Amino acid sequence: MPVSIKSKTRTKGACLILNGKVAGNDALRAAVARHRAAGHRIEVRVTWEKGDARRFVSSAGHVELVIAAGGDGTLNEVLHGLMDMPKDARPDLGIVPLGTANDFAVGCGIPRDPAKALALCMKGERSAIDVGRANDHWFINTASSGFGAKITATTSPDLKRLLGPAAYTVMGAILAINLHHYQGRLILPDREITNSGPVAIVGNGRQAGGGIQVAPRAFIDDGLLDVLVVRQVPPTALLAAARELQQLPSDGEYISYWQTPWLEVHPEEAIPVNLDGEPLRFSTVRYEAVSGAIHLIVPPKCQLLFQRPKLKA
Repeated sequence: MPVSIKSKTRTKGACLILNGKVAGNDALRAAVARHRAAGHRIEVRVTWEKGDARRFVSSAGHVELVIAAGGDGTLNEVLHGLMDMPKDARPDLGIVPLGTANDFAVGCGIPRDPAKALALCMKGERSAIDVGRANDHWFINTASSGFGAKITATTSPDLKRLLGPAAYTVMGAILAINLHHYQGRLILPDREITNSGPVAIVGNGRQAGGGIQVAPRAFIDDGLLDVLVVRQVPPTALLAAARELQQLPSDGEYISYWQTPWLEVHPEEAIPVNLDGEPLRFSTVRYEAVSGAIHLIVPPKCQLLFQRPKLKA
């Protein structure tokens, strides 16, 4: 059933940045046409190669809204484009999830249906949210290092298309055979930890890897990052580690979970780090939460928001 558009809705000027791999989405094309007919000004820019989405944000002109239409990678590029701008000049961010996992959008409760997601972008509420920084790079959802980053970086596009989110689990099982443990130090405001661990997740949002809840206590507007560390777990301790994963203790034997405005990671060797699906490599990295960096169009009763009330668009 088509999404209705009320005639009294205030019109907006928007730039919709569409990942070229999904440019043939007929449902989105029809939805854009309906919103244009209702008086909204929507310019569509289609990406061809890496860097296009970031560049399109800077060249969008004076629009109220930038819409990231694609997967987590497209969203991350659009985020970088917004963060290139002065804070008071940044347009609102809307999301039309068209990727494989869409972890951030799903966590926020943004509809998967393109027409419904676009309708939310055009008439939804806006809320100030935090953005994560990793050195000079930005992330809106999660940053994973070590084993977790390697899983995402080595999962082929063909496997993602064939298996969807299950591809991450498949690759995880394969890589676990030769799991590498990274030694190093974690520094937080109130503690310093020296240990090894195959997985470290830094969350602004709650889920990664196609729906896995890696930071279940996270909010996107609390000024904090949620940190999940999984240390080396021997086969005989899997049950104990599973219990800790349910409890999320701050000082567990195998699992630790903290909420912090910043942390630093000092590994003994360069580690792979994955920011919202984009693979990087750092010899050392400082993470921090940048509070209220952008305004996101969110659905009613968004579960990732801690603060109330929202700001009207």
